[in-house]
Amino acid sequence: MAERDNAIKENLGLVHACAKRFRGRGIDYEDLYQAGCLGLVKAFDNFKSELGYKFSTYAVPVIIGEIKRLFRDGGAVKISRGLKELSLKVTREVQNFELKNGREPTVKELSDIMGIEPEQVSEALTASMQPVSLTITDDDGENQADIPVQSPDENITEIMSLNTEISRLDEKDRKMIELRFFRNMTQSETAKKLNMTQVQVSRREKKILLQLRERLI
Repeated sequence: MAERDNAIKENLGLVHACAKRFRGRGIDYEDLYQAGCLGLVKAFDNFKSELGYKFSTYAVPVIIGEIKRLFRDGGAVKISRGLKELSLKVTREVQNFELKNGREPTVKELSDIMGIEPEQVSEALTASMQPVSLTITDDDGENQADIPVQSPDENITEIMSLNTEISRLDEKDRKMIELRFFRNMTQSETAKKLNMTQVQVSRREKKILLQLRERLI
């Protein structure tokens, strides 16, 4: 679990960068951040390095997905009663394991002990995490300041998200976007390359851009 916790802490900058994209839309920044943290944990637990993706490329869409869920759910990170109860049980098992073995258990060890899926253990552990304060106090405990966080440029997260969504398009649509926006070809030039008419390229392009916009906003 130490490796898992360290990896998550090292990537909290991604959460801040993603959360900033949704500032000023009616939900407190701390709620956006907490939802993003949940997405980061889910991304880490489901990431498969053998697929060839960088973790950050995989994580950003998952983080953004959890933040968007806030808006669909009315702006609150909701935890069901069943998950709260499971979280308490998992927390007790963690404490018992630490007393017996002198170390924290892994997710798999907890899964085996409790007879539940590793994904359920991860979700329960996430639910038991204390909210991360976005302020710190000075040595006298009086003044407050923003926590200094070295986060990537917001443009980087947007580019990563866009690249991920483009990679999900079918081959012909992906080629069209590449020719039009990465090679700066005109619609007529693109049409010749793809054996289409300029009108077909224009209509298809509008549809693809609309789909990308809906997925990213």
